[in-house]
Amino acid sequence: MPYGLSYAGADAEYGEADAFLFGVQYDHTACFRAGAREGPGAIRRASYNFEEFHFEHGLDQHVPAVFDYGNVDDFVMPEDMFSEVEFAVGPAVKDGKFIIALGGEHSINMPIVRSLPKDTALISIDAHLDSRDEYLGTPFSHACVMRRAAEHLGLDNVFVLGVRAVGMEELDREDPVPFVSSYEILEKGIEGAVEKALDSIRSERVYITLDIDGIDPAYAPGTGTPEPFGLLPIDVKKAIGMVGDRLCGFDVTEVCPPYDPSGITSVLASRFVNEALAVYGKRLG
Repeated sequence: MPYGLSYAGADAEYGEADAFLFGVQYDHTACFRAGAREGPGAIRRASYNFEEFHFEHGLDQHVPAVFDYGNVDDFVMPEDMFSEVEFAVGPAVKDGKFIIALGGEHSINMPIVRSLPKDTALISIDAHLDSRDEYLGTPFSHACVMRRAAEHLGLDNVFVLGVRAVGMEELDREDPVPFVSSYEILEKGIEGAVEKALDSIRSERVYITLDIDGIDPAYAPGTGTPEPFGLLPIDVKKAIGMVGDRLCGFDVTEVCPPYDPSGITSVLASRFVNEALAVYGKRLG
């Protein structure tokens, strides 16, 4: 693995791997606190914290077999980052690999989505709706992730869970991105919200993108735009499990290590990567 420490247990060669993992050290459209470029390294380091056996899933960490590509090259302009991500992930998507991406800011999801088949749905877990046409002069800001996804996959194939920060212009339009707020989830439970999302989308294949700020900052303080009144970590674990056999890939973004000296945000992000891999791995058995 050419970029240093690989993800724990990701020791498979590309040809034998079931899952393809890579990092994107990018945060050049960050609008409040930068530092998410350090996320991939911190998440990889945190991955060595866990047992190799997922007892609740009955799976060893080496199922599925994971190949760690390393990190794509860093560029300032988002268009250049897009090209690098598409170059890295495109072949893996064509080869039917399960995709895992480590951010970096949430804009890294855009080139991943552009590489996915159009019969894929995107469920986002995020404090923000991220559905602006453009933000701070670019349509490729991390505040535009779901609008760009809707353009590629269709509005009826995107959904956001955990929202609690929305711009008026994101709602005052004919085609708002559908969502369930964190307030509703905290009051009524995550199960109904995930069922609503799965009923709303039309494709069987589901990719989950997790902006770590979807979780309450009490549990994930190391993020660029923390927003109070967020989801509990167990909510996210349940959501991944409910998607189950439909899950085709996962990314975790906006982990900002400089704002979390304790490292608990990176540990949590890594645990969610393990959860996604375990949910996928159960299909292989």
